[in-house]
Amino acid sequence: MENINTLKNILATPKKIVLTSHRNPDGDAIGSSLAMCHYLRTLGHTADIVVPSEYPDFLEWMPNIAEIAVYDLEKERVKDLIAEADIVFSLDYNDLDRIDKVGDMVKKADVTKVMIDHHLQPADFADFMLSEPSASSTCELVYEFISQHLDDKDKIDLKTAEAIMTGILTDTNSFKYSTSPKLFRIVADLIELGVDDYLLQDLIFNSLKQKNLRLLGHCLHNRMEILDEYNTGIIFLTKEDYADFDISRGDTEGIVNYLLKIRNIRMAAFVMEQPTIVKISLRSKGDFSVQQIAQKHFRGGGHRNASGGASFQGLRSTLRRFKELLPHYKEELTA
Repeated sequence: MENINTLKNILATPKKIVLTSHRNPDGDAIGSSLAMCHYLRTLGHTADIVVPSEYPDFLEWMPNIAEIAVYDLEKERVKDLIAEADIVFSLDYNDLDRIDKVGDMVKKADVTKVMIDHHLQPADFADFMLSEPSASSTCELVYEFISQHLDDKDKIDLKTAEAIMTGILTDTNSFKYSTSPKLFRIVADLIELGVDDYLLQDLIFNSLKQKNLRLLGHCLHNRMEILDEYNTGIIFLTKEDYADFDISRGDTEGIVNYLLKIRNIRMAAFVMEQPTIVKISLRSKGDFSVQQIAQKHFRGGGHRNASGGASFQGLRSTLRRFKELLPHYKEELTA
Protein backbone atom coordinates (compact mmCIF):
# COMPACT_ATOMS: atom_id res chain seq x y z
CA MET A 1 0.00 0.00 0.00
CA GLU A 2 1.41 3.38 -1.01
CA ASN A 3 1.62 6.24 1.50
CA ILE A 4 1.06 3.88 4.41
CA ASN A 5 2.77 6.27 6.83
CA THR A 6 0.23 8.94 5.93
CA LEU A 7 -2.59 6.53 6.69
CA LYS A 8 -0.91 5.53 9.95
CA ASN A 9 -0.85 9.18 10.98
CA ILE A 10 -4.54 9.55 10.13
CA LEU A 11 -5.35 6.49 12.25
CA ALA A 12 -3.15 7.68 15.13
CA THR A 13 -6.01 9.65 16.70
CA PRO A 14 -9.61 8.49 17.28
CA LYS A 15 -11.84 8.81 14.23
CA LYS A 16 -15.39 7.98 13.20
CA ILE A 17 -14.97 5.14 10.72
CA VAL A 18 -17.52 3.37 8.52
CA LEU A 19 -16.68 0.00 7.00
CA THR A 20 -18.64 -0.84 3.87
CA SER A 21 -19.02 -4.02 1.84
CA HIS A 22 -20.96 -5.20 -1.18
CA ARG A 23 -24.61 -6.13 -1.77
CA ASN A 24 -25.50 -9.73 -0.85
CA PRO A 25 -22.51 -9.90 1.51
CA ASP A 26 -20.82 -13.29 1.84
CA GLY A 27 -18.46 -14.69 4.44
CA ASP A 28 -15.48 -12.71 3.17
CA ALA A 29 -17.43 -9.43 3.07
CA ILE A 30 -18.78 -9.87 6.60
CA GLY A 31 -15.59 -11.44 7.95
CA SER A 32 -13.33 -8.66 6.67
CA SER A 33 -15.75 -5.98 7.90
CA LEU A 34 -16.07 -7.44 11.40
CA ALA A 35 -12.33 -8.08 11.64
CA MET A 36 -11.49 -4.47 10.76
CA CYS A 37 -14.26 -3.21 13.04
CA HIS A 38 -12.94 -5.20 16.03
CA TYR A 39 -9.39 -4.07 15.35
CA LEU A 40 -10.23 -0.38 14.91
CA ARG A 41 -12.27 -0.36 18.11
CA THR A 42 -9.27 -1.69 20.04
CA LEU A 43 -7.40 1.42 18.84
CA GLY A 44 -10.10 3.69 20.25
CA HIS A 45 -11.91 4.53 17.01
CA THR A 46 -15.69 4.60 16.65
CA ALA A 47 -16.31 1.96 13.99
CA ASP A 48 -19.56 0.89 12.32
CA ILE A 49 -20.35 -1.48 9.45
CA VAL A 50 -22.69 -0.71 6.55
CA VAL A 51 -23.89 -3.13 3.86
CA PRO A 52 -26.56 -2.56 1.20
CA SER A 53 -28.52 -5.78 1.88
CA GLU A 54 -28.89 -8.46 4.52
CA TYR A 55 -26.24 -11.06 5.30
CA PRO A 56 -26.98 -14.82 5.07
CA ASP A 57 -28.33 -16.74 8.06
CA PHE A 58 -25.32 -19.05 8.34
CA LEU A 59 -23.24 -16.13 9.60
CA GLU A 60 -25.58 -15.15 12.44
CA TRP A 61 -23.28 -16.72 15.07
CA MET A 62 -20.54 -14.12 14.46
CA PRO A 63 -19.93 -11.72 17.37
CA ASN A 64 -21.37 -8.20 16.87
CA ILE A 65 -22.95 -9.10 13.52
CA ALA A 66 -26.34 -7.82 14.72
CA GLU A 67 -24.85 -4.30 14.94
CA ILE A 68 -24.37 -4.10 11.17
CA ALA A 69 -26.43 -1.36 9.52
CA VAL A 70 -28.29 -2.71 6.48
CA TYR A 71 -29.25 0.04 4.03
CA ASP A 72 -32.34 -1.80 2.76
CA LEU A 73 -33.67 -1.85 6.34
CA GLU A 74 -32.17 1.27 7.93
CA LYS A 75 -31.72 3.95 5.28
CA GLU A 76 -31.62 6.94 7.63
CA ARG A 77 -29.15 5.30 10.00
CA VAL A 78 -26.81 4.53 7.11
CA LYS A 79 -27.07 8.09 5.76
CA ASP A 80 -26.23 9.48 9.21
CA LEU A 81 -23.26 7.16 9.72
CA ILE A 82 -21.68 8.11 6.38
CA ALA A 83 -22.45 11.81 6.85
CA GLU A 84 -20.64 11.79 10.21
CA ALA A 85 -17.68 9.63 9.12
CA ASP A 86 -14.07 10.74 8.90
CA ILE A 87 -12.92 7.58 7.10
CA VAL A 88 -14.73 5.03 4.92
CA PHE A 89 -13.23 1.61 4.26
CA SER A 90 -14.28 -0.29 1.13
CA LEU A 91 -13.88 -3.99 1.81
CA ASP A 92 -14.28 -6.86 -0.68
CA TYR A 93 -15.39 -4.70 -3.60
CA ASN A 94 -13.50 -2.64 -6.16
CA ASP A 95 -16.05 -0.14 -7.45
CA LEU A 96 -18.61 2.02 -5.67
CA ASP A 97 -21.40 0.72 -7.90
CA ARG A 98 -21.09 -2.59 -6.01
CA ILE A 99 -22.72 -0.92 -2.99
CA ASP A 100 -25.56 0.66 -4.97
CA LYS A 101 -27.04 3.82 -3.42
CA VAL A 102 -24.58 3.63 -0.54
CA GLY A 103 -21.87 4.14 -3.16
CA ASP A 104 -23.41 7.48 -4.18
CA MET A 105 -23.19 8.66 -0.57
CA VAL A 106 -19.58 7.53 -0.21
CA LYS A 107 -18.62 9.15 -3.51
CA LYS A 108 -20.02 12.52 -2.43
CA ALA A 109 -18.68 12.33 1.13
CA ASP A 110 -15.63 14.44 2.00
CA VAL A 111 -13.87 11.60 3.80
CA THR A 112 -10.65 9.60 3.60
CA LYS A 113 -11.35 6.49 1.52
CA VAL A 114 -9.47 3.21 1.97
CA MET A 115 -9.94 0.16 -0.28
CA ILE A 116 -8.89 -3.37 0.69
CA ASP A 117 -9.92 -5.88 -1.96
CA HIS A 118 -8.88 -8.84 -4.11
CA HIS A 119 -11.00 -8.40 -7.24
CA LEU A 120 -9.63 -7.62 -10.67
CA GLN A 121 -9.52 -4.14 -12.21
CA PRO A 122 -10.16 -1.86 -9.21
CA ALA A 123 -11.70 1.53 -9.89
CA ASP A 124 -9.75 4.63 -8.93
CA PHE A 125 -11.85 6.10 -6.12
CA ALA A 126 -9.83 5.43 -2.96
CA ASP A 127 -7.13 7.58 -1.36
CA PHE A 128 -5.37 4.45 -0.10
CA MET A 129 -5.57 1.08 -1.83
CA LEU A 130 -4.49 -2.46 -1.01
CA SER A 131 -5.52 -4.47 -4.06
CA GLU A 132 -4.14 -7.97 -4.69
CA PRO A 133 -6.18 -10.14 -7.09
CA SER A 134 -3.89 -13.09 -6.33
CA ALA A 135 -5.01 -13.13 -2.68
CA SER A 136 -7.45 -15.84 -1.61
CA SER A 137 -9.78 -13.37 0.05
CA THR A 138 -10.13 -9.87 1.37
CA CYS A 139 -9.73 -11.35 4.84
CA GLU A 140 -6.23 -12.51 3.88
CA LEU A 141 -5.47 -8.90 2.92
CA VAL A 142 -6.98 -7.55 6.15
CA TYR A 143 -4.56 -9.76 8.07
CA GLU A 144 -1.69 -8.49 5.90
CA PHE A 145 -2.87 -4.88 6.31
CA ILE A 146 -2.97 -5.05 10.11
CA SER A 147 0.07 -7.24 10.74
CA GLN A 148 2.45 -5.94 8.06
CA HIS A 149 1.37 -2.58 6.68
CA LEU A 150 0.33 -1.18 10.06
CA ASP A 151 2.83 -3.36 11.97
CA ASP A 152 0.13 -4.15 14.52
CA LYS A 153 0.06 -7.95 14.62
CA ASP A 154 -0.07 -7.94 18.42
CA LYS A 155 -3.44 -6.13 18.20
CA ILE A 156 -5.09 -9.09 16.43
CA ASP A 157 -7.14 -10.71 19.20
CA LEU A 158 -9.17 -13.90 19.04
CA LYS A 159 -12.37 -12.17 17.92
CA THR A 160 -10.55 -10.47 15.03
CA ALA A 161 -8.74 -13.69 14.12
CA GLU A 162 -12.00 -15.68 13.99
CA ALA A 163 -13.56 -13.12 11.65
CA ILE A 164 -10.50 -13.28 9.38
CA MET A 165 -10.59 -17.09 9.34
CA THR A 166 -14.29 -17.03 8.44
CA GLY A 167 -13.62 -15.06 5.26
CA ILE A 168 -10.70 -17.28 4.33
CA LEU A 169 -12.71 -20.46 4.83
CA THR A 170 -15.70 -19.27 2.81
CA ASP A 171 -13.80 -17.71 -0.10
CA THR A 172 -11.50 -20.72 -0.49
CA ASN A 173 -14.40 -23.15 0.10
CA SER A 174 -12.47 -24.74 2.96
CA PHE A 175 -9.07 -24.47 1.23
CA LYS A 176 -10.16 -25.89 -2.13
CA TYR A 177 -9.39 -22.74 -4.14
CA SER A 178 -6.87 -19.88 -4.29
CA THR A 179 -4.47 -21.32 -1.74
CA SER A 180 -0.81 -20.37 -1.42
CA PRO A 181 2.08 -20.88 0.99
CA LYS A 182 1.48 -17.35 2.31
CA LEU A 183 -2.16 -18.17 3.04
CA PHE A 184 -1.32 -21.28 5.04
CA ARG A 185 1.27 -19.33 7.06
CA ILE A 186 -1.47 -16.83 7.91
CA VAL A 187 -3.84 -19.65 8.87
CA ALA A 188 -1.14 -21.12 11.11
CA ASP A 189 -0.81 -17.73 12.83
CA LEU A 190 -4.57 -17.56 13.35
CA ILE A 191 -4.67 -21.03 14.89
CA GLU A 192 -1.78 -20.11 17.18
CA LEU A 193 -3.89 -17.13 18.31
CA GLY A 194 -6.53 -19.61 19.46
CA VAL A 195 -8.84 -19.98 16.47
CA ASP A 196 -10.62 -23.35 16.55
CA ASP A 197 -10.76 -24.07 12.82
CA TYR A 198 -12.83 -27.24 13.33
CA LEU A 199 -15.48 -25.29 15.25
CA LEU A 200 -15.59 -22.52 12.65
CA GLN A 201 -15.95 -24.99 9.79
CA ASP A 202 -18.81 -26.66 11.66
CA LEU A 203 -20.56 -23.31 12.24
CA ILE A 204 -20.10 -22.21 8.63
CA PHE A 205 -20.67 -25.37 6.61
CA ASN A 206 -22.91 -27.51 8.84
CA SER A 207 -25.76 -25.11 9.54
CA LEU A 208 -28.15 -26.05 6.74
CA LYS A 209 -31.90 -26.30 7.15
CA GLN A 210 -33.93 -29.17 5.73
CA LYS A 211 -35.12 -26.97 2.88
CA ASN A 212 -31.51 -26.39 1.80
CA LEU A 213 -30.93 -30.10 1.19
CA ARG A 214 -34.29 -30.48 -0.54
CA LEU A 215 -33.41 -27.51 -2.77
CA LEU A 216 -30.02 -29.04 -3.56
CA GLY A 217 -31.70 -32.32 -4.50
CA HIS A 218 -34.14 -30.48 -6.74
CA CYS A 219 -31.30 -28.59 -8.45
CA LEU A 220 -29.28 -31.74 -9.14
CA HIS A 221 -32.22 -33.93 -10.18
CA ASN A 222 -34.49 -31.50 -12.03
CA ARG A 223 -32.52 -28.39 -12.93
CA MET A 224 -29.12 -29.67 -14.06
CA GLU A 225 -27.96 -29.86 -17.66
CA ILE A 226 -24.57 -31.17 -18.75
CA LEU A 227 -23.14 -30.01 -22.08
CA ASP A 228 -20.42 -32.59 -22.61
CA GLU A 229 -19.32 -31.05 -25.91
CA TYR A 230 -18.16 -27.98 -24.00
CA ASN A 231 -17.25 -29.55 -20.63
CA THR A 232 -19.84 -27.26 -19.10
CA GLY A 233 -22.65 -27.76 -16.59
CA ILE A 234 -25.69 -25.56 -15.94
CA ILE A 235 -28.16 -25.40 -13.07
CA PHE A 236 -31.07 -22.97 -13.21
CA LEU A 237 -33.83 -21.88 -10.85
CA THR A 238 -37.19 -20.34 -11.81
CA LYS A 239 -39.25 -17.81 -9.91
CA GLU A 240 -41.60 -20.68 -9.11
CA ASP A 241 -38.70 -22.59 -7.53
CA TYR A 242 -38.00 -19.61 -5.30
CA ALA A 243 -41.58 -19.70 -4.08
CA ASP A 244 -41.84 -23.50 -3.77
CA PHE A 245 -38.67 -23.81 -1.69
CA ASP A 246 -39.05 -20.48 0.16
CA ILE A 247 -35.57 -19.51 -0.99
CA SER A 248 -34.04 -16.64 0.95
CA ARG A 249 -30.66 -14.94 1.01
CA GLY A 250 -27.81 -17.44 1.28
CA ASP A 251 -29.88 -20.55 0.53
CA THR A 252 -28.26 -21.06 -2.88
CA GLU A 253 -24.71 -20.56 -1.60
CA GLY A 254 -22.33 -23.20 -2.96
CA ILE A 255 -24.78 -25.05 -5.20
CA VAL A 256 -22.87 -24.09 -8.36
CA ASN A 257 -19.75 -25.83 -7.03
CA TYR A 258 -21.42 -29.26 -7.23
CA LEU A 259 -21.18 -29.12 -11.00
CA LEU A 260 -17.39 -28.95 -10.76
CA LYS A 261 -17.36 -32.29 -8.93
CA ILE A 262 -18.20 -33.97 -12.24
CA ARG A 263 -15.20 -35.32 -14.12
CA ASN A 264 -14.20 -33.22 -17.15
CA ILE A 265 -16.45 -30.30 -16.25
CA ARG A 266 -14.37 -27.13 -16.70
CA MET A 267 -17.10 -24.48 -16.31
CA ALA A 268 -20.22 -24.32 -14.16
CA ALA A 269 -23.10 -21.85 -14.49
CA PHE A 270 -25.86 -21.25 -11.96
CA VAL A 271 -28.67 -19.14 -13.46
CA MET A 272 -31.32 -17.76 -11.12
CA GLU A 273 -34.56 -16.09 -12.20
CA GLN A 274 -35.50 -13.35 -9.74
CA PRO A 275 -38.41 -10.90 -9.86
CA THR A 276 -36.77 -8.21 -12.01
CA ILE A 277 -33.43 -9.71 -13.01
CA VAL A 278 -31.70 -12.97 -13.90
CA LYS A 279 -28.48 -13.52 -11.98
CA ILE A 280 -25.70 -15.78 -13.17
CA SER A 281 -22.92 -17.28 -11.08
CA LEU A 282 -19.93 -18.79 -12.89
CA ARG A 283 -17.18 -21.11 -11.67
CA SER A 284 -14.31 -22.83 -13.46
CA LYS A 285 -11.36 -25.15 -12.99
CA GLY A 286 -7.77 -24.52 -13.95
CA ASP A 287 -6.77 -21.70 -16.27
CA PHE A 288 -10.16 -21.10 -17.88
CA SER A 289 -11.34 -17.61 -16.93
CA VAL A 290 -15.04 -17.08 -16.25
CA GLN A 291 -14.25 -13.48 -15.39
CA GLN A 292 -13.97 -12.69 -19.09
CA ILE A 293 -17.43 -14.12 -19.77
CA ALA A 294 -19.06 -12.35 -16.83
CA GLN A 295 -17.53 -9.01 -17.73
CA LYS A 296 -18.01 -9.13 -21.50
CA HIS A 297 -21.48 -10.66 -21.69
CA PHE A 298 -23.25 -10.27 -18.32
CA ARG A 299 -22.27 -6.86 -16.93
CA GLY A 300 -20.32 -8.48 -14.14
CA GLY A 301 -16.88 -9.61 -13.11
CA GLY A 302 -14.96 -11.12 -10.24
CA HIS A 303 -12.10 -13.59 -10.30
CA ARG A 304 -10.64 -15.93 -12.89
CA ASN A 305 -12.35 -19.00 -11.40
CA ALA A 306 -15.33 -17.36 -9.71
CA SER A 307 -17.38 -14.54 -11.19
CA GLY A 308 -20.94 -13.36 -11.52
CA GLY A 309 -23.19 -11.16 -13.58
CA ALA A 310 -26.77 -10.40 -14.51
CA SER A 311 -29.20 -10.28 -17.41
CA PHE A 312 -32.49 -8.50 -18.02
CA GLN A 313 -33.55 -10.77 -20.87
CA GLY A 314 -35.53 -13.34 -18.88
CA LEU A 315 -34.54 -16.85 -17.87
CA ARG A 316 -35.04 -18.68 -21.17
CA SER A 317 -33.33 -15.96 -23.20
CA THR A 318 -30.42 -15.83 -20.76
CA LEU A 319 -29.93 -19.60 -20.87
CA ARG A 320 -30.06 -19.53 -24.66
CA ARG A 321 -27.61 -16.65 -24.81
CA PHE A 322 -25.18 -18.43 -22.48
CA LYS A 323 -25.27 -21.61 -24.58
CA GLU A 324 -24.72 -19.62 -27.76
CA LEU A 325 -21.48 -18.27 -26.27
CA LEU A 326 -19.99 -21.70 -25.67
CA PRO A 327 -18.78 -22.41 -29.24
CA HIS A 328 -16.58 -19.33 -28.99
CA TYR A 329 -14.82 -20.84 -25.96
CA LYS A 330 -14.83 -24.48 -27.03
CA GLU A 331 -11.09 -24.67 -27.71
CA GLU A 332 -10.27 -23.38 -24.21
CA LEU A 333 -12.90 -25.52 -22.50
CA THR A 334 -11.84 -28.75 -24.16
CA ALA A 335 -8.05 -28.27 -24.21
